[in-house]
Amino acid sequence: MKTTRGKLMMILMIAVLMGLSGGSALAEKPIVIGCPLSTAFLYGWDAERGVTLAIEEINAQGGVNVAGKKRPFKIETIDTRDLEPGVPVSEALLAVEKLILDKKADFLIGGPVRSEAALAAMPLLNKYKKVSILTTGALTPKYHAMVAENYDKFKYCFRIHGEAKNLVGEIFANFGELKAKYGFNNLFIIAQDVSHARGAAEIIKKVATGKGWNVTGLEIYPTGATDFSMGLLKAKNTNSEIINIWMDMPESAILLKQWYDMKIPALPFGSTLAAAEQPGFWDATNGKGEYTLCNVVNAGNAPSNATPWTMKFYDAYTKRWGVEPEGLGTSSSYMAVYVLKDAIERAGSLKPDKVVTELEKTDLMGVYGRLRFDPKSHQVIPSTDPKEGAVGSILQWQKGKRVVVYPKSIAMGEIELPPWMGK
Repeated sequence: MKTTRGKLMMILMIAVLMGLSGGSALAEKPIVIGCPLSTAFLYGWDAERGVTLAIEEINAQGGVNVAGKKRPFKIETIDTRDLEPGVPVSEALLAVEKLILDKKADFLIGGPVRSEAALAAMPLLNKYKKVSILTTGALTPKYHAMVAENYDKFKYCFRIHGEAKNLVGEIFANFGELKAKYGFNNLFIIAQDVSHARGAAEIIKKVATGKGWNVTGLEIYPTGATDFSMGLLKAKNTNSEIINIWMDMPESAILLKQWYDMKIPALPFGSTLAAAEQPGFWDATNGKGEYTLCNVVNAGNAPSNATPWTMKFYDAYTKRWGVEPEGLGTSSSYMAVYVLKDAIERAGSLKPDKVVTELEKTDLMGVYGRLRFDPKSHQVIPSTDPKEGAVGSILQWQKGKRVVVYPKSIAMGEIELPPWMGK
């Protein structure tokens, strides 16, 4: 009898202690975050890791305060396969619908990752009234343009990372400096045969021509291509000084190795260049990635001191996953969870329309600067100053390290040229 009473007292004490330590939040029904991601690719797995890290941190602090009740976040991920060659957009849509209907997702964070799939999913989000925050891939400007043009239909759609038009602006800021410093004037463009890359390549060509650049060629390669030598030879034979690259496929590493081996006298400058974003790129190319530049879209995806959050996140991610933050989708996916938490707590509700209203009022300092959404288009507001908006990040591989060279407000170094360029 005494033993039984002792056990009951012990159970009661544990229950009280759990309540005091925040364990009561874990007893509440979780808020399910559905993540439709192409998990076999960088922009999928790094997003899942970013979301998971944020959820673990928030739950460890007691969860989300929903009208006085603390509730934990829970992640549910489904592989959309939308970055895989030949996989139809319909498969990504099925994944989104499964997250909503089968996994009972309250909110969506992440993808779909491919622009075509993200655009196709927008009517589904409206149909089920599910607030979604795009955090990775999907660079097409059409996404936020559709929200602005048809707000009532697409108001549940937000994007918290940069998009193609902004990336183009960042690229030309660097091109202008290289032109002024070295007299560069010949630009060659290589793009992957996907919506955002084709569109961005055409924009680059048009803008460059208007700015007085000589566009020496535009080569389009299918997803999964493994030989880029003909395009590189064209760049060399036309005396190109910059090769602008738009590719999110892992085979882009082959392109850079071929560039190095052929000693092409043109600086490889990736607007989207998935392989070069990753910390393992140097080893994967046996050091042939030296001098490659790429845009990792938001600060925190490479080391810098953009905000007090930046290196705190960078170190936490590295400790949790055994690898440094890996590229587009990492810091933005992490911050999306904190932004959603902030909006839910201000709304005091999980009701989608109330959360939309509060997301539109978001004003939060994060890993890559001040985070606010345009209230009409739901696109995160960019800036070159982290005190004013979401700041981008362009890096260059120098002596085996990813060195942020743009914007100047957070730069850790300057652009270097390969010795065979003779500048």
